[in-house]
Amino acid sequence: MQRRWDIFCTIIDNFGDIGVCWRLARQLTQDHHQTVRLWVDDLASFSCIAPDVNPEIQRQVVQGIEICHWQCMPAEIMPAEVVIEAFACELPDVYVAALLQRKKQPVWINLEYLSAEPWVTQCHGLPSPHPSLPLIKTFFFPGFVQGTGGLLREKNLIAQRSAFSTIAECEFLQRKGLLARKPGEIRISLFCYDTAPVTKLIRILFESSKPVLLIVPEGSAAGSIASLLNNSSSQTGKLIQHGQLTVQIIPFMEQTDYDRLLWSCDFNFVRGEDSFVRAQWAGSPFIWNIYPQAEGAHWKKLDAFLDLYTANMPEDMADAVREIGACWNGKYEINSAIWLNFLFFRESITQHNKSWVRQLFEQVDLASSLVKFAENRL
Repeated sequence: MQRRWDIFCTIIDNFGDIGVCWRLARQLTQDHHQTVRLWVDDLASFSCIAPDVNPEIQRQVVQGIEICHWQCMPAEIMPAEVVIEAFACELPDVYVAALLQRKKQPVWINLEYLSAEPWVTQCHGLPSPHPSLPLIKTFFFPGFVQGTGGLLREKNLIAQRSAFSTIAECEFLQRKGLLARKPGEIRISLFCYDTAPVTKLIRILFESSKPVLLIVPEGSAAGSIASLLNNSSSQTGKLIQHGQLTVQIIPFMEQTDYDRLLWSCDFNFVRGEDSFVRAQWAGSPFIWNIYPQAEGAHWKKLDAFLDLYTANMPEDMADAVREIGACWNGKYEINSAIWLNFLFFRESITQHNKSWVRQLFEQVDLASSLVKFAENRL
């Protein structure tokens, strides 16, 4: 049944939260034929990954989804039947007041951050009564195992990935102005937080015995790389050449193009939640830059994921994956030996990832889980 959905998103680190919400909104609309209104507080950042969004227009329809600037909510707002409060953002007071006016209480869902920690299955689906109003929301946790809400995965995603041939890759690279592959080249995408040891990675890649193409979106990481290489390298526009290393700096991509970039690379450095999940569907070896949290809480999340992900790996391969993950997130110092050890297992990790994707595919995807949950309560 077609329902009306309101999704609320505050943009914290520019792209992670809105990346998830935009994918969810599109999947609800395209795969499940729901009517979606997406409330966002930063249309300018949103437009970086959704070029059809005009940051100057407070209310617009893009790909069948109504997009509204959060601060421009009318006092007479009519809430939807299903309300998603994404990543602990708080609904506006005027909207909460409008919820009270509805004869039938909407399904109010608190969509939480993705985590592999064991406690998630115990908290998924728990009610959270409002402290002072007769309203109840429900905690909904994405996850990697049964008993969670699953991961975002469009109906045709795996088929599209399988159909991405060498010819399709060449066409994509040409369309996006990306360099064609060189024989024997290692192609890497790099998307990370400012805390990642980018400079050390660049120095390691200097020493590569094979040609390396590093593809980096515009931003602080690209700026750091450009500054590091400025005096010792040839630079033409968005291309920087240093020995065997070529760095190509690119604009942020629309999400479906970003997926294809991940499919085109041999290794993917990803950050946060959205690109982290997409790297897993891509199947190539990936290194996750987890969002740093107070008191080292992110280490528990990283370890919990790696416990699941490496469970069926040979011990030496699992050690290589864990070691580079710890180094990339600042627990230890990354060096050439650690990178080369990870590189050594490239084919084995790629094969492992095929099994990992099949395991994840056994879950119901997140959008389908949300639709079923909402229908059971309406």
